[in-house]
Amino acid sequence: MLDGSNKFRTAYVNNNMATMTQSTLEQIHALLAAKRFSVTEGGEGVLRIQEVDTGITLQAVLAGDILFLSLVCMTVPESAITQLVMRKMLASDNGISTSHFQLYNTGGGTVAVTLNNFCKLQELGPDDEDDILSCVSFLLADVVHAKDLIGADLQSA
Repeated sequence: MLDGSNKFRTAYVNNNMATMTQSTLEQIHALLAAKRFSVTEGGEGVLRIQEVDTGITLQAVLAGDILFLSLVCMTVPESAITQLVMRKMLASDNGISTSHFQLYNTGGGTVAVTLNNFCKLQELGPDDEDDILSCVSFLLADVVHAKDLIGADLQSA
């Protein structure tokens, strides 16, 4: 169900914040690496995070003091996004309460189905570190549930 890296969030960081952003990204990188994630930089304000045991990859984008986290569940033909699939993704009782789905047009008649989460960073102290790790953990758990929720519908399309 997972394919490719997520290139759908982009950083909007002005020159004044570039140094602060880089320092914060370095701290986030170190935090995740210490928790056994493989972390690489993917451009200005962007980190590529891979869970080592499963190989699931997500992307983090730092925009100001907001860390956006996103992972591509799968890329499918636009026609696979049926009313039934949309209803499952948007249902309040679908079991995915910590993340949200988004659809991105990838061109050529395909759509990337992503799961997304975010956290607001303050001083990058213990509370922020816990928030970052929680957001990553929620996405990793939610993608497993998303596979059960819509995976069969999308793969049969």
